[in-house]
Amino acid sequence: MNYNSPRHATNTSPLLPFYFSVYRANLTTQKRLAASVLKCGERKVWLDPNEVTEIAQANSRQNIRKLVKSGLIFKKPQASASRFRAREHTAAKRLGRHSGHGRRKGTAEARMPTSVLWMRRMRVLRSLLRKYREQGKIDRHMYHELYLKSKGNVFKNKRVLMEYIHKAKTEQARVKLLNDQAEAQRQRNKAARERRAQRVAAKREAIISGDQE
Repeated sequence: MNYNSPRHATNTSPLLPFYFSVYRANLTTQKRLAASVLKCGERKVWLDPNEVTEIAQANSRQNIRKLVKSGLIFKKPQASASRFRAREHTAAKRLGRHSGHGRRKGTAEARMPTSVLWMRRMRVLRSLLRKYREQGKIDRHMYHELYLKSKGNVFKNKRVLMEYIHKAKTEQARVKLLNDQAEAQRQRNKAARERRAQRVAAKREAIISGDQE
């Protein structure tokens, strides 16, 4: 048993009454009144330890309300589990941490189904095709062709589809240029044949008219 504690100390010390009056002020009444004013339990009431004397003089609810207004007494906040560690863990998982083999509980298909990956890829590709069709970058025929190719798993991502569209448009322009050149050459050949036919016909008429004379 510790006989040096204040409970077992004798009254021979002249500092003992001062010790109990300063450090052992009884604020039970003030805490009860504050709990009634703040509408909470006594364990939720906080009393300023630096203003014990002033708080001890408050013996009515009106005085307690003044102390609450001045900030010497207030209601402790609701205690809850901190989200700090959870936020840190989530941020680390975004960087790829805590995802090793020891952390995995399901199969790869269960953790990220291939059907979900397929739906995401199809939605990305089809939205790109719709946007290009609305902007006039591709016509409805190319849209339909690329739509079916996307469904047939030809393009693995949007970048591949964009490259394919660029190459297809370049090829279309080249084919159109060649067709135009070929058509122009056909028109020139046709005109040359017509001119030659006219010359032959004129010579034939001249020979016939000469024979008649």
